[in-house]
Amino acid sequence: MRRGSSTRAQLADTLTCMSAEQWAEVDAYLAEKLVDEDHALQAARESSGETLFPGIDVTPNMGAFLGMLVQITGAKRILEIGTLAGYSAIWMARAAGPDAHVVTCELEQANADVAQENIQRADLADRVQLILGAAADSMHALISQGAEPFDLVFIDADKKSNPDYLDAAVRLSRPGTVIVIDNTVRGGEVVDASSHDPDIIGTRRLIDMISANSRLTATALQTVGSKGWDGFTLVRVT
Repeated sequence: MRRGSSTRAQLADTLTCMSAEQWAEVDAYLAEKLVDEDHALQAARESSGETLFPGIDVTPNMGAFLGMLVQITGAKRILEIGTLAGYSAIWMARAAGPDAHVVTCELEQANADVAQENIQRADLADRVQLILGAAADSMHALISQGAEPFDLVFIDADKKSNPDYLDAAVRLSRPGTVIVIDNTVRGGEVVDASSHDPDIIGTRRLIDMISANSRLTATALQTVGSKGWDGFTLVRVT
């Protein structure tokens, strides 16, 4: 590599590092000013360190966004794919009110144990139902049981399975149902059509499925923050 190219690469790395620090600082500032996170929420967020996947839970800003989305849509029946420590489930269940019914699906028993403790601490055990097992199987069981349609679906689990989750989510929806899929930008790697990463392949298939389905209207937003560069896709069933 020529010296000029090396210098440019080093500069790019420096700028990326500076940006990440600034993103995290802005996230912290906005959360401090705008997000009302009480002890139960804080404990749930911090307890992600006790799960099998520490630190992958949504940020306080995203949790508050999900809560506001629940309130804006008036959602009462909510389906979540990927419970982890229960942080996002608590945000959504609280926002939906005392007559809400939140079903959250978690694969790992260790994560479910942490989440159940957090849900009970938040006094939400009467409105949050945690289903243990592979989410695709749990969703198909709900379909077979003729479950009442959900008003809002939040998908935040293994990305390679996103196409399966979307297909089942649509079958569990009604006209007007909102579906939110997190982590669909993947640090910009979503544009790499040659990627062999199962998560990238699953995300690209998800986007293609949404684009091809005339029942769905959607948009996607890139985000930056304490978790880096990513984004989410917002879908409405018509």
